[in-house]
Amino acid sequence: MALLERSEWYDLARQTNWTPKYVTEEELFPDEMADPYHLPQEDWDAYDEPYKVAYSEYVKTQREKDAGAYSVKTALERAGYYANANPGWQSIQTLFYTAVPFIEYASGSMFGRFTRFAKGGGMRNMASFGSLDEMRHCQIQLWFGYANLKHNKQLDWAHKGCHSNNWAVIGARHTFDDIEHTRDVVSSSIMTNLAFETAFTNLQFIAFAADAAKEGDYNFSNFLQSIQTDESRHAQIAFPLVKMMVKNGKKDEAQKLIDIAFWRTWRQFAVLMGMPMDYYMPLEKRERSFKEFMEEWVVAQFERQMNDLGLDRPWYWDIFLNDLEYFHHSQALGIWLWRPTVWWNPVACVGPKEREWLEKKYPGWNDTWGTLWDTVIENLVAGHPEMTIPETLPIMCNMSQLAITGVPGKPWTLKVFTLDHEGRRYNFGTEVDRWIFQQEPDRYKRHLSAIDRYVTGVVQPQTPEGMLDYMGVLNQGGQDAYDYSWVEPYRGSPQGAE
Repeated sequence: MALLERSEWYDLARQTNWTPKYVTEEELFPDEMADPYHLPQEDWDAYDEPYKVAYSEYVKTQREKDAGAYSVKTALERAGYYANANPGWQSIQTLFYTAVPFIEYASGSMFGRFTRFAKGGGMRNMASFGSLDEMRHCQIQLWFGYANLKHNKQLDWAHKGCHSNNWAVIGARHTFDDIEHTRDVVSSSIMTNLAFETAFTNLQFIAFAADAAKEGDYNFSNFLQSIQTDESRHAQIAFPLVKMMVKNGKKDEAQKLIDIAFWRTWRQFAVLMGMPMDYYMPLEKRERSFKEFMEEWVVAQFERQMNDLGLDRPWYWDIFLNDLEYFHHSQALGIWLWRPTVWWNPVACVGPKEREWLEKKYPGWNDTWGTLWDTVIENLVAGHPEMTIPETLPIMCNMSQLAITGVPGKPWTLKVFTLDHEGRRYNFGTEVDRWIFQQEPDRYKRHLSAIDRYVTGVVQPQTPEGMLDYMGVLNQGGQDAYDYSWVEPYRGSPQGAE
């Protein structure tokens, strides 16, 4: 029997919908799961996804991508690449393989909800492929990460991390539960597919893939690029939704979703990508700074996309641009200082040449972050590494779940933005974090940060050791990735960092 041409059947198949007979439309698509904005059904029926694919085409493409990624992996394993890799690059891999897979897997659940509750056949069709994508992403990252478990036991966190109460996991889980898993189809898609995947996954899977290739890790680079082609398809799912919102007088609602999700994911990615690009990546292999990548892949492109969709850039754009100069530097320093609380080996690596590069990319770095690293270096040169580990716990932001930090200097810019709500005081790192809480206090008010859990007695015993045990890193926390060898150029210098 002759097969129909694709053009003869594709639009009918992708737009298949139904009229319920045994339940009401509201029962089939409840507002809290589907569309609380009550967009007209005729607009849902006209949903036209920019990227179209048939299942047979999808399977063929994915098979080819997997075949390429796994073949490169096999070749590099034979060459013993990971075992001989630079310690900083090993830390990058450990952080990535242990932080990202559970987010990918959980995203499959989000796309599953889209497949069930989206009111447009075209969106349900695309979401079906999205679920398959995210399962593939999780599987390939777990497989690649665990392949090197024999070289690094920390990679076991690729699976167990998502089940832990480590402060870094709590932060990622709080963010992605918020934007992906506790909202309706329309909101989750705009917040995830547009604000997150359009804005930030290019940074992760294109910019970072370029760094990996320069390092010589073609395995890592190849599989990152294979994932990005899927993420590009996901990013387009939300475009028709935003157009529908704007058309039906819901621009403000769409704008608020973007404003919340962009900031929430920015803060997480500043840690996940900012530290590796500017500190963990070996100096001779760095292509550009984190800020430069952000300016190209996020600042310019995202703002242009917002204009094209009829939306504005987030109201806090100037705060974001300022944050881009400083925030990841503070997190890099803080995580290195509190290295026993994480499962990977943080990288300091602020030797004279690295500091020269940081000063060039971030003018004023030596007069701000450099002054703090000077004290660290002085203690290490004096043979007191224990004096580089704080004896207290930091103040955590009740939104980002990251340490509240400022910029050192004269004066310091550190400020805690507080809010008293229903008899409880909440601490926030920025006015943006506080604003997000104020939009839906009932959504966030019961959550406890890692520090809240310690102070309120959830953590037992209430001792530093009890806290480390609660977070899963007692006697297993991170160490300096280079075993302090980066300090050698400073020995004999009375000024330490000069």
